[in-house]
Amino acid sequence: MSQPRPFRFAVQSYAADSAQQWRDRARRVEDLGYSAFHLADHFIGAGEALEAANHPIQNIASVPAMAVAAEATSTLRIGCRVFCIDYRQPAILAKEACTLDFFSGGRLELGLGAGWLRSEYEAAGIPFDKPSVRISRLEEMIRFLRAFAGEGPIDFQGDHIKAKDFEGAPKPIQKPLPPIMIGGGSRRILELAAREADIVSLNFNNRSGMLGPDGVSSGTEEATLEKIGWIREAAGTRLGNLELEVGAYFTVVTEDGQAAAEAFGAPMGISAEAVLSSPHALMGTPEEIIDILQRRRDRMGISYITVPDREMEGFAPVVKALAGQ
Repeated sequence: MSQPRPFRFAVQSYAADSAQQWRDRARRVEDLGYSAFHLADHFIGAGEALEAANHPIQNIASVPAMAVAAEATSTLRIGCRVFCIDYRQPAILAKEACTLDFFSGGRLELGLGAGWLRSEYEAAGIPFDKPSVRISRLEEMIRFLRAFAGEGPIDFQGDHIKAKDFEGAPKPIQKPLPPIMIGGGSRRILELAAREADIVSLNFNNRSGMLGPDGVSSGTEEATLEKIGWIREAAGTRLGNLELEVGAYFTVVTEDGQAAAEAFGAPMGISAEAVLSSPHALMGTPEEIIDILQRRRDRMGISYITVPDREMEGFAPVVKALAGQ
């Protein structure tokens, strides 16, 4: 990308202690200058399935939580990183997404994913198809969303999605659709994102169906550069229109980034140097993180950064310095 995109920053949150706390958090994210407030899309509570996934609990459902966050704010974009398309019937997901954009006045970022958390599928009795089938279904879902948001009756007859004899309603405020975010770590999903998305989210390759060393090791600097190569090749003339996003899950604002990296990497057998160079990690003082982000944007084109809510206050000086720059 010849001209770097301005930096944008988002906060991702999984849980709320109360409705008021959730509203207050959304307002605080907005006040601190972040561009967007994201959830994930998971629904299982404590138990063997969650333990098998090695995943944090998400104690609130994505769609109503996004609606509450939108109602509590006025400029903050709302999103989901990402909606698992297998968790909802396609017409229902399309209607819910367009309704969120309608009620928020055009502030939805529409994240879509093929699903990956095997034990969550199994816990709910949802068939966990092989990756090629899930990604093909995601590709159809994108086409179906465009049909739903378009004019006139729908007549959609795909291999996975079939719908006819009705018009999608409501229509989204953003035309033709809210910005679509697609992300992942495999070549096929990133090539799909390069062809169809507005925002490409660089993520781990979660082929193991759980969080763990295999996924984290696929998020190194070297692996990310390879992923960006796939994106550039598949995007063609669209490349200049794409925004590259990354979840900086391992963000620690601290005076000693080296120690933080050592503490994180040791249990997984990953060196501190590999941790610090990963685009999914931001460890150090605000000034050090600012320098890291500028260098990564120059080298990789990554301009959209999502950080966990536990670090949103400490990370605020970075947002103040770089947002929009």
